[in-house]
Amino acid sequence: MLRIGELARLASVNQRTIDYYTSLGLIEPTKRTDTNYRLYHMETIERLQRIIQMKQEKYTLDEIKEYFSQLQQVSIDEQLVKRLTDLQVHLQQVEREAKELQPILDKLKPTQAKSLFQRIAPQSAACIDVLIALADKQHML
Repeated sequence: MLRIGELARLASVNQRTIDYYTSLGLIEPTKRTDTNYRLYHMETIERLQRIIQMKQEKYTLDEIKEYFSQLQQVSIDEQLVKRLTDLQVHLQQVEREAKELQPILDKLKPTQAKSLFQRIAPQSAACIDVLIALADKQHML
């Protein structure tokens, strides 16, 4: 973690520039110390270098902020796609396991089956609700 002076020195910028970029939301401190000093990740140096490069390419600070905002959105979209893909794989596994269990379930007595389904019903209902909500959202897209 870097304090503002260290960050300014390593990124070859003025501390006031870091203050200004922080106030605009172009960079963000990771956390603050007990004495309220801002601490930044090492990755902030790369971000500052990218800001400087984009300024040299005549981008405005608003355009640079929008650029970083879009990068963050792509990251969020990628995370969502990965989690939905993982969920789909898991659901396929659950479907296979359910098919494997079907012959065993068919051999249960009615009272045994009823008791079993009563114990798993709340979790199953919650899963079904989530799947329906996801399916509805997919149809809306």
